[in-house]
Amino acid sequence: MRIFRRFKRHAPIILERSSIKTPRSDIVTSRAVITAPRASITVPRTTITPSRTQFNSRKTINLTTNRNIIVEKAVKKVTKTTKTQKVTRRKKLALLLPAHNEELIISATIASAIRAGMKKEDIFVVDDNSDDNTRKLVIAALGKKNILSVERSGKAKAIFSAIGHFEIEKRYLWVHVSDADSIFGEDYFRIYRKELSNSKEYAVAIGFIQSMRGNWIAHYRAFCYTYAQHLTRRWQSWFGMISVFPGPLTSFRTDIIKDLDFNSKVLAEDLDLTYQVHRKKLGKVHFITRAVNYTQDPQTLRDFSKQTMRWQRGFFQCAMKYKVGLKLHPLDIGIAYSMIQVFLYLFEILIFIPFIIYTTGRWVVLPTLILGDFMAVIVLAIFSTIVIKRWTIIASLPYFYFLRWFELCLFIAAFVEVVVFRKFLAQTEGWATEGRRYAISTSALKDTAKI
Repeated sequence: MRIFRRFKRHAPIILERSSIKTPRSDIVTSRAVITAPRASITVPRTTITPSRTQFNSRKTINLTTNRNIIVEKAVKKVTKTTKTQKVTRRKKLALLLPAHNEELIISATIASAIRAGMKKEDIFVVDDNSDDNTRKLVIAALGKKNILSVERSGKAKAIFSAIGHFEIEKRYLWVHVSDADSIFGEDYFRIYRKELSNSKEYAVAIGFIQSMRGNWIAHYRAFCYTYAQHLTRRWQSWFGMISVFPGPLTSFRTDIIKDLDFNSKVLAEDLDLTYQVHRKKLGKVHFITRAVNYTQDPQTLRDFSKQTMRWQRGFFQCAMKYKVGLKLHPLDIGIAYSMIQVFLYLFEILIFIPFIIYTTGRWVVLPTLILGDFMAVIVLAIFSTIVIKRWTIIASLPYFYFLRWFELCLFIAAFVEVVVFRKFLAQTEGWATEGRRYAISTSALKDTAKI
């Protein structure tokens, strides 16, 4: 009874506990119910969320708008940059022709340049105070925008003025400077473009100069040009000692223009620029043998003498100015070698052989040496004839020695004037073309680009 009473007394409690414990699903339900309010609490949050969403959407819209604005600005900037790049993108090659009284040949020169691969808009002429129809003929061929007229200033200074006026440094990678009496070989500029590299290995490129077909002086010059370039200039190129950049066929990389002095007061501006490139170590020189440029030669012995004397005086001017031969640069070694050859030849002919004849009485020595030298000349003449396919070079043999000795006399005279008596050390007269320009014939154009 007592136990029963105890049970009865505690039963309700147990039952209540069991009522609570038994329905586990209820507990889960109650938990779900408890969770539900949380969900319901979340619902109001969702009711609050739209306002935040609206805020965020506004923010997103603003961000999107800002992004669109930024993108538009970027696109505009890229477009501007692209347009700027299109404007400032530099072309490969420009042709610059310094001219003084060139009415007899300037039209043919421009026409041959176009045939050889240049566009009209890339050809520029600087007129160094011509008093003939040079300017009118250039305007007729290229238009007014491509010609600059300057006061008489000399070839180098006129070139520098034209480079600045036409903004060649900004617009082009290379500038080809050529005399106005040049007639370019077929595909001349097409060959140049293929050979010119964008790398900065080469600062200067030169082609192969040749005489136009003409009179006896042209035959002699064609002979000298051929063997001198195929033999001497090739080994000069291999050893980095090319001694002159010829006026008709030299290209300069435009980023070295700022390092060159075009205001040099010398008679041979081409030679002065050559020594500057070597002395300042601006880069290598590329010899392009397949690019042939044909130039006019004097028609009379008097004009031949004037041109040769100017070259020789200009050579000794530059040699003294840059102290050629006193350094171990390849240029100095190459020129020193050539000078030694010339003076040894003169010493042999003028002193050594007469001394041997006088002391031994053997007069047969002189004709023997002359015959040996003449045989060597014949071999060179045959070589030159075969290379350029001009049989007229053989015809220059009878007067070859006369012109060679004539040039040697001019060489000695220039040496005495400039080195011994110190004349012509600072003189510039521009370049004279009188007597060296003439209307070209059909036969003279046989080797050149058709015009």
